[in-house]
Amino acid sequence: MTAELVRGQNHPVSQSRVEIRVSAGTPVLALASLADEQGRFSGDGILAHPGARSLPGVRSPGELAERHTFAVDLDEVAADVHRLGVLLVLPPGGPVRFGAVPASYVAVADPDGAELAGYTLTGLDAETAVVALELYRRQGAWKVRAVGQGYAEGLGALLTDGGLAAPQAAELAAAALRTAARTGESDITLATMPTLVGDLRAPQTPAQAPAPAPEPPDPVPAPGHPYAGAPGPGGDTLASPPTISYAHPRRRRTSTEPPEPAPRAAAAQEPGQAPRPVAGDASGWSMEERLYNQVWGMFEDLARTVAAYRSAVEFADSRMDRELDEALSDPRHRLGGSGNAARDTARARREELVAQAQAVLDRDLAQLIAESEVVEPALPAAYARWDNPVWHGHRTPEESPLALRLGDLHLPERPDLRIPMLTRVPLERGLWIDNGRTGSEAAMTMDTDRLRRAAMDMAVTLAVRLLAVHPADRFSVHVIDAAGAGSASLAPLVRAGVLAAPPAAGAAGVTQTLARLTRRVDLVQMALRAGAPEDLPPDVDTADQLLIVHDFPHGFDDRAVTQLRYLADEGAAVGVHLLMVADRDEASAYGPLLDPLWRSLMRLSPVPDNHLADPWVHHAWTFEPNLPPQGSRVLDQALDRVAEARRTTRP
Repeated sequence: MTAELVRGQNHPVSQSRVEIRVSAGTPVLALASLADEQGRFSGDGILAHPGARSLPGVRSPGELAERHTFAVDLDEVAADVHRLGVLLVLPPGGPVRFGAVPASYVAVADPDGAELAGYTLTGLDAETAVVALELYRRQGAWKVRAVGQGYAEGLGALLTDGGLAAPQAAELAAAALRTAARTGESDITLATMPTLVGDLRAPQTPAQAPAPAPEPPDPVPAPGHPYAGAPGPGGDTLASPPTISYAHPRRRRTSTEPPEPAPRAAAAQEPGQAPRPVAGDASGWSMEERLYNQVWGMFEDLARTVAAYRSAVEFADSRMDRELDEALSDPRHRLGGSGNAARDTARARREELVAQAQAVLDRDLAQLIAESEVVEPALPAAYARWDNPVWHGHRTPEESPLALRLGDLHLPERPDLRIPMLTRVPLERGLWIDNGRTGSEAAMTMDTDRLRRAAMDMAVTLAVRLLAVHPADRFSVHVIDAAGAGSASLAPLVRAGVLAAPPAAGAAGVTQTLARLTRRVDLVQMALRAGAPEDLPPDVDTADQLLIVHDFPHGFDDRAVTQLRYLADEGAAVGVHLLMVADRDEASAYGPLLDPLWRSLMRLSPVPDNHLADPWVHHAWTFEPNLPPQGSRVLDQALDRVAEARRTTRP
């Protein structure tokens, strides 16, 4: 049975020798591209086209046509190739965009001709070059993924977006198109070539499409906040757009040292079974980076498999509704009971489609659960849950972490499958823990005092995690608790003596703390602009700073509010980060003045809440904070180690 894929969905490829068949409604140029694990093109042998039809493991068609067949031998594909893409390009002299021609169909078939998976490229508009689908490696096995993302600027834009320099992309695209012109029937001339190659002097961007972006390589690192990017409902965001830089923050760009090899996935016990997952089975220059990338890949896999399931159910429902409407609108079906038979048939078809989608979802979720069971125990302290045994042997590190765990994410299709929500360090965006009762149902059922205490406990937990995973002299925590309402939650920090100063109370304490931190931001900015960071005054603490603000806006006047907004806007770039614990409704007295402040922060909740939006596939993810187990002393033990490390490092 052929697996009918939707955009973003993947399917296992169980055979090494396959055919890729293209059926387009108009003559197109069909090409094959080879890319590395990051999805980047490099070198000359990255494109199989009519002028260079054969690359290791793949042979492309030789001319413009409506139908094409690629011969692929996955065993022959080079070890450094992780993505094999099928590209379709419109020639000039015919249709000017894919939206003006019938939808193309692409399928992967076995050598005997039986189709394994198929994909219809719907939803295209202004694109002239399209990545139809791709075969990619995942944990030692191959999968096919429906991509369907195109470029209005042509083949040159596609190649440039894949990492080729603009001149090289233009030359390669022109060579492919010229050769196609000689072998096909289309009238391609040098005068019309820029239409297909793209204007490489202008920024190249993928054409806009309503469907989710194609899945990046498995997995990919993302800078900043891996789950923070385009705004979702209410300004809360979760996922970043795919057109971002994937540079490791500590990687030297001039280094030629290759990354450490990732562990190989264990072979399946029986033929046809998925490989056993392995912790750290991802690209990266260290185990920490590989685990980060693997978590990111798990998040993407869960997002897309659920999106495919929901899309399939929606299609089944709409198809059933259409068939029922047709049956009821036909007067003949009202006689002889044929109407009941038509309705039963429509419902049976719907149940069959849903059952197929559920089977695929269950298979993918089972694989993700198995991977989570392997990955979770292997996470370093910065990524680990508080009940992870890694905290028992944790010591203050010598280097800052790559990322930090804020909590867990899950979807209603499988609430017990929790994906760690990681944010890159240093924090590029402030955090806001909402202690108001206007959010989730869980918040509405709690009394105000309990909710406020839970929010402050969560803030302290995050502060302890940040202190514990940074070198002893590289992170400082300041607290503004104007009314003293957070003293019970702050007691562990105060008792351990790890705060930069006692919690600031009253209007005077608010003024002094904000003045000290805004001065630091100003001085560091001036030193960096002057290129003389070593000339900072000796009383300026160059360690990263975290400011916890409790019960805002109590104790804040207009000047203090302005300083707080300044820290939110300018502080992160020079190492001053903001963590607010507040109820937005209580700050409404300031009117729209504070709207930019709230929008600049990532809202988190002290109780489970599905407020985080995913702009890729439009999921509402449920966020759940990760707190120490009831009665555990893991926070006190972590703080004791931080205090001891600070005593030993003081001169």
